[in-house]
Amino acid sequence: MQKESIGRLDTNSELRKKILPLCRLEKGEIWEDSVSGHKVGVLDATLYEDVTKIMGDEKANLSINDPPYNVRVGNKETDNLFRISLNKYMEFSRKWVKNTVDVLGKDAHFYVWLGADQNAGFQPLPDFILMMRDFEQLKSRSLITMRNQRGYGTQKNWMAVRQELLYYTKGNPTFSVVYTDIPKILRGYYKKVNGIITENMERSKSNNIRASNVWVDIQQVFYRMEENVPGAYAQKPMKSIERIIRSSSNEKELIVDFFSHSGTTLLAAEILNRKCYTFDIAPIFAELTIRRLEYFRKTGKLGWQFKNPFPEIQIPVSTGKDKYSETGKENLIAQPTLFG
Repeated sequence: MQKESIGRLDTNSELRKKILPLCRLEKGEIWEDSVSGHKVGVLDATLYEDVTKIMGDEKANLSINDPPYNVRVGNKETDNLFRISLNKYMEFSRKWVKNTVDVLGKDAHFYVWLGADQNAGFQPLPDFILMMRDFEQLKSRSLITMRNQRGYGTQKNWMAVRQELLYYTKGNPTFSVVYTDIPKILRGYYKKVNGIITENMERSKSNNIRASNVWVDIQQVFYRMEENVPGAYAQKPMKSIERIIRSSSNEKELIVDFFSHSGTTLLAAEILNRKCYTFDIAPIFAELTIRRLEYFRKTGKLGWQFKNPFPEIQIPVSTGKDKYSETGKENLIAQPTLFG
């Protein structure tokens, strides 16, 4: 049976040591794309000087954020996916949110993926929501739930399959209605239009259901899918990022993502004719982001599926039971893509 070609980059410190020399960027450096104007950097979202270094005087119309969740998931094989204190996590969150809001235009969209630890008072989701009330420039718009096809749980609890996405706006940006792939098959919702009783199918502009704040039609990324980026744990589905971009931006506009991880936002921006500035604090994920864009332009593929994104080195095929080194317990804030 096929397996991912490399183990998880967020937990395997020995693997990261092998890949680090292949990374073209070091801390503080920025790669500029000569084709579409994208930028990729190795920067820290909590440092305003880093954010302004990549932004210059430009302002973004849309921000898509996938920070670490401060949630421990999985089993004993992933024990070093530890949490920091909630106070430290909220301090970290406040810094990167402020920096992001400061580089948004006067009319812009702000999205953030987040988790809730059901075994620890559902932190940090409610704490983050309360913190966001302090940012008076932002208006809360929706709490979106994406359903994952696979989940985790025990025999004494409900299976956890939800993924939360918070949506805010700054100013009064435009929003475009998007439709799902789910066909509109239910009749009903009768009302009188111009004196004639009609039902929703007759009034509809589409044969499909309009996207709501519950997403059940998007496939969670796993190793059998073309868009899979081996080693990048919990990458977001391309379809989910495309949905956000289509609804909340126009062609040629600037999108930012300060936790690049597998590079999905950059690739979606490329496909949908937007410009993206993105970075990660870890050089390996910045390199993955650049390589994914280059690989797409060369092959037309959205990811590597089973293949190794770093063919320069020989890596034993992952069995899914990698033994992770205890030395990999770097500070969570120094590895902000652990859970995003």
